Amino acid sequence: MRRNSYTAILTKEGDGYVALCPELDVASQGTTIEEATRNLKEAVDLFLECADPSEIARREHSDVFITHFEPTVG
Repeated sequence: MRRNSYTAILTKEGDGYVALCPELDVASQGTTIEEATRNLKEAVDLFLECADPSEIARREHSDVFITHFEPTVG
């Protein structure tokens, strides 16, 4: 059964944004946050529509945790 929602992690790169769906390891990009998110949704939709169910199962991560940490330097 497919999930109802996925995570989008966006990072600024140069003049645009890269969007990653960590649950499926699918990425896209755009010139704005909104465009990158929209393009990622389209990429995920296409992946889910076209990929073999075994490929989806192999790539899908059910638990994604996002946190911040401070590295110890020097």
